[in-house]
Amino acid sequence: MSIFLSKAILDFFIAFGIVLGGAMVGGVGAVLSMQPPTTTMVEIAGRIKIWALAAAVGGTIDPMRVIESNMVVGNLSPALKQILYLVFAFLGAHMGSELVKWVCSGRN
Repeated sequence: MSIFLSKAILDFFIAFGIVLGGAMVGGVGAVLSMQPPTTTMVEIAGRIKIWALAAAVGGTIDPMRVIESNMVVGNLSPALKQILYLVFAFLGAHMGSELVKWVCSGRN
């Protein structure tokens, strides 16, 4: 498997896991503090998406610098790779959030 695809899959699942894990642990905290866990889990999943995205791509502003510096010079390949890493991380965070919403909705 190529290095690009391996990192993209890893970014996806890191973001997915951050959202899913954060919402689940937040749900436990909601139960302990006598709050409705499903509502709390959905709220947490929505708020944590951007942080999951940032953590999955490295936790810093470096991916944005790579995009900017390569676009200015005209190297589109590294910039496109960084954009695709961000897209994969976003998809992972969004799917984690949608899974939490689906599980908490209580409908079949």
